[in-house]
This record gives sequence, C-alpha cells and structure tokens, in this order.
Amino acid sequence: MSTTPPIAIVEESIPNERQRRRGERTTRIRGNRPGFVVYAVLAVVFISAAFPLWWSFVIGSGDASSLRERPWWPGGNFLANALAVVSNPAVNFWAALWNSIYSSFLIAASVVITSTLAGWAFAKLRFLGGPALLAFVVATMAVPQQLGVVPLYILFSDLGWTGSIGAIILPALTSAFGVFWMTQYLRQAVPNELIEAARVDGATMIRTFWTVGVPAARPAAAMLFLFIFVGAWNNFFWPFIVLDRQNPTLPVALSLLQSNYFVDYSIVLAGVVLATVPLLLLFIFAGRQLVRGIMAGAVQGYRAL
Repeated sequence: MSTTPPIAIVEESIPNERQRRRGERTTRIRGNRPGFVVYAVLAVVFISAAFPLWWSFVIGSGDASSLRERPWWPGGNFLANALAVVSNPAVNFWAALWNSIYSSFLIAASVVITSTLAGWAFAKLRFLGGPALLAFVVATMAVPQQLGVVPLYILFSDLGWTGSIGAIILPALTSAFGVFWMTQYLRQAVPNELIEAARVDGATMIRTFWTVGVPAARPAAAMLFLFIFVGAWNNFFWPFIVLDRQNPTLPVALSLLQSNYFVDYSIVLAGVVLATVPLLLLFIFAGRQLVRGIMAGAVQGYRAL
C-alpha cells in the first residue's frame, strides 16, 4: 500500500500537467509553418511598400530629358542632383534637416512620456470619471486637424511664435492615439496582482509605476516613439502654414524646389530620397531593438498562459 500523501501527488501532477500543455502548444505553433500563400502576400506587400522609394530613386538619378523616356533603371546623376538640392540657397537644406530632427525627437519623446503616464492612470488607477474621460480623449481623434488651424494660427500669432519651430512642437506634445495605445497595452501587460504585491511591500504609486509599469511598457513605448517620430518627420500641413522660408522643416523646404515655373522632377525626387534616408537609418539601427522588445513581451505573455 502506497504511503504518499494525496496532497503531494496533486502538487507533483500540477507542474507535469502545465509542462504537457506547454509542450502541446509549442508543437502546434512550430508545426504551423508559413506556406506559399503567406510568402506571396508578404512579397506583394514588400513590393508595394518599396516601389515608391525605388521609383523616386530612379527619377532622382536621371535628368529632365530622360524623364520623357520613362526609365526603369537608375541613371548616373543622383549625386549631382542631391548636391543641387543640398547647395540650393532657397532650400536651406541643413537647417531644415536639423529642425526636422530635433522637433521630431522632442515631439516623439514627449508623446511617449505623457502617453505612458496617462495610459497607466487609465489602465490601473480607479478614479471618478475615468472611463468617460478616456472615451472623450479617444473621441478627439475624430476631429480633423484642419478645424484647429485657424485658432492655432491666431494663438501663435498673438504669442509672436509664427515662424518658430516651437509653433509645431507645442501643439504635438500630447497624442490621443498615444494615450489609447498605452492604455490598452498596459491593461493587458501588467497584472493587477503585481501592483497589489508592490503596494503591500510599501511602494508608492510613483515607485510602482517606475519599477513595474515602465519596464512592462517599453515595447509599446518603442513602437509609439517610432510611429510619432515618422508622423512628425513627414508632417507638412501645419509647418507649411506657420513656418517661413528662413526656418522650415525638411518637407516644407523640399516643397520650395517646385515653386518655379519649370519643375525639375529629378531634383525634387532626389530631395525626397534624401529626406527618406534618415528614416531608413532609424529603422536599420532601431528595428532590431523594436522587434526584440516586441518578441520579449510576446514570450512573457505566452509563458504566463
């Protein structure tokens, strides 16, 4: 007759059952390898995304006479066209590049900080009117940007900020999309039991946010930073209205290339390619870290199952 207590048998069977279920899930996931249809769809998506940049490079490497021939292969004039863009006194390329870099960085960093704080409050704090306030924040995304142009311009004109980079940074320091993004992510990524354990250990809410919320929010914050940086970098509408030719951002400066009676599209598209290079470098150097952070969060969520 066995002398093993029933409780010990149950405790030994629980880990074995969990390991068996994890093994079944791992086998099922590894067995679902992508087929021809998946690779075909990915190829179509890749070609659709890369073709505009390739076509811009092809046109930007030609000249005005070669455009009539509709070339499909790059020419040998890209460096000359790029030098014409950089040295054009009407464009002020280097000043515009610096304005785009630091304004986009400040906007993206501010949106990440404010959205993470607000997302933590909406996701993990209970206060009066929280759901209604979150619904109001999300509803503001339905308001077109064009409706606020006239009041914003009057405001910054009264402040004397027209023509200043601060006029495009200040209205973009917060983002309703960023708040919604971080709220949804933190609501799923941080268990309430972990917050309760930190509070039992004597941690304040700020300490809990810094030690629990910030590490958990890093993958979503990295993706949000990338989205906001690219959006601020490509923003043309409001900077074109409030800035002048002496202090533009890069999209506004490149628009000056086609302000003449004759538009040399090889010069214009060479400038477009130059404006895309910093974004490509950002994806090259930060893409691996972003994917690593996303996969780390996914693995943690999978292990918690």
